[in-house]
Amino acid sequence: MTEKPAVAPVLYLDVPTAPEFFADETAGFFIHNGNISLTFVAARCNHETSPGPVNRVVVSRMVLPIATAQVLVLGLGDFLKSQNLDATEAIKGGATMN
Repeated sequence: MTEKPAVAPVLYLDVPTAPEFFADETAGFFIHNGNISLTFVAARCNHETSPGPVNRVVVSRMVLPIATAQVLVLGLGDFLKSQNLDATEAIKGGATMN
């Protein structure tokens, strides 16, 4: 019988300077080559005029392999349940996903 090679443990390193962003909503999703791209937007006011129009500005994009996105959805759902939050409550309240 052949032995399985030893697998090195995966270490998680906290990087305090890692970028962080805030998004009001997800603008859209796109699948290409086995990956899901998510586009995040935030409302930003243009103060060049008064009253300033509010624009939806892309603040970040995330690309995940489909399997990783599926694990993310399940994990986020489990986390929301553990916090006594209903994953569908936002939709009932009128929030939308574009």
